[in-house]
Amino acid sequence: MHGVVHQDPTLTARRGLRILAGRRAGSAEAAARCRVVRIITRLNIGGPAIHTLLLTARLDRGRFQPLLVTGATTADEGDMLPLAAQLGVRPYFVPELGRVVRPGQDLLALARLVRLLRRLRPTIVHTHLAKAGALGRLAARLAGVPVVIHTYHGHVFHSYFSPLRTRAVLAAEHFLAGLTDCLVTVGERQRRELAAYGFRPQQLVAIPLGLDLERFLAPTPRGALRRELGVPADAPLVGIVARLVPIKAHDDFLRAAALLHRERPDAHFAIVGDGERRPALEGLAAELGLAGCVHFVGWRRDLPAVYADLDVVCLTSLNEGSPVALIEAMAAARAVVATAVGGVPEVVQDGASGLLVPPRDPGALASAVGRLLAEPGHAAMLGRAARAAVYPRYSAQRLVQDIEALYTRLLAQREVA
Repeated sequence: MHGVVHQDPTLTARRGLRILAGRRAGSAEAAARCRVVRIITRLNIGGPAIHTLLLTARLDRGRFQPLLVTGATTADEGDMLPLAAQLGVRPYFVPELGRVVRPGQDLLALARLVRLLRRLRPTIVHTHLAKAGALGRLAARLAGVPVVIHTYHGHVFHSYFSPLRTRAVLAAEHFLAGLTDCLVTVGERQRRELAAYGFRPQQLVAIPLGLDLERFLAPTPRGALRRELGVPADAPLVGIVARLVPIKAHDDFLRAAALLHRERPDAHFAIVGDGERRPALEGLAAELGLAGCVHFVGWRRDLPAVYADLDVVCLTSLNEGSPVALIEAMAAARAVVATAVGGVPEVVQDGASGLLVPPRDPGALASAVGRLLAEPGHAAMLGRAARAAVYPRYSAQRLVQDIEALYTRLLAQREVA
């Protein structure tokens, strides 16, 4: 959670294009670098935006010449532009590119992307998230881009849509796969899952997520969040860090909190994040009698301090690619309890680096969290094991090295200099 600002898409787009166009027209050294256009639907707060910003910022500038293209976020999502500024990334905005399906705007976004790619003539187009994956890959092929890659940060093949719509989405993704040289997943488990959905195994490559985890490794004083929320220093504080959207299933977290509160009346619960479900979740908390002990914290930029004050960090998702907040909490040596969905079991080894529970089972979640609160020594041991499990395995440096190696391999296969 890196803060919320609202961008001026037109101004930033012009700046980003001037930067890349200037490089393109510059020295022979710049001309020799491989041009990479990375396209993401929007830079809303979450793992995919962090992933794409880190890759754009840290690719070897001696070999690659990157530009990040993005659409606009909605008012309730928040965006990652503070992190972009911190990393020195100036995105090129296509305002018509966004989360909501709007045929007229989508066609305009496609036309803008085709014009942009024909003008810049990149060697690689790498897309992220569903909308950018569809429009970006179509535009890349229409513009004659040699190498096209798409990353699945998760998928929407279950728990998102009705069965009929899910089948249509899957059919569209199979068509788009035919336009793509390589499909990247953020974990081996997700790679196997996509293969089971009929995608060609030889096209799938697992490259684990990479994050800037070093900031979670340094000792961080406890107490700042507790003082802000009025939580006593010796009271249990259980948290969840996630967008307030249906797939994250915060209602299960609240129902587990209600069960825990009966056993531990002194326990408090922090919901870190924001989104479309906040009013409904605040209503559910009141309905469950939790109004005095559940704290809706909103988006935060001081996550190391937030994690320092949490005794247990939970994740209740119904479907998950690679869980960014969970990886960050583990790097901060927090004990975690998460639902065993998607790529989560690849990150958390049950009983060794955290605890896993079934989805949609508040009782199991409450029981697991209760055990950790009752055994702080065991929780601390799991926290130490959690840190060792995610660092350096999920570091940004490792991610960049893996992506650069993938680009080099695909360029050689295509015989592109």
